[in-house]
Amino acid sequence: MNYEIVKIPAYRAVGLKWEGTFSEIVPNLKNVIQQMENRADELDDKVNPNVQLGLSYHVIENGFAHYATYEVSEEQEIPDGMIEIKVPAWTYVKTTHNKGEDISNTYTNLHKWLFNSDYTAYREANVTYHDPYMPIKHEHYPVDRDPNDPHFDIYIPIVKNH
Repeated sequence: MNYEIVKIPAYRAVGLKWEGTFSEIVPNLKNVIQQMENRADELDDKVNPNVQLGLSYHVIENGFAHYATYEVSEEQEIPDGMIEIKVPAWTYVKTTHNKGEDISNTYTNLHKWLFNSDYTAYREANVTYHDPYMPIKHEHYPVDRDPNDPHFDIYIPIVKNH
């Protein structure tokens, strides 16, 4: 696996929000991601129309809040039923989940890398997270991926250990 430290400037994303427990993921989360794909053409001011973002925040006991979004410009209006999320400028560790690989292995290896690195997963102040290792996970999905065997980039916000 390849790990790279990248800085991404603050950006604005618009899309659909799903919140639930791990046991509710199937089929609910996939449905929300598919709905967002179906409604992507409602966003005229996408910054990168070829990449759908999956922004997960582990703020729910045994679950998380997930935003199926696209990065958009400031001019983009928020269509009915969609929400806006502002992502601050963060430093991330980036890796790629490849087609044909086991997603749990990808995340296990990423967790091991983080544990052995000079970095810790970033936590926003005054937010209670229920995942001690990777409280925030951002996944960038190419729109041409195979939904049954996807490939995508994973970004975990990090801070340098003191």
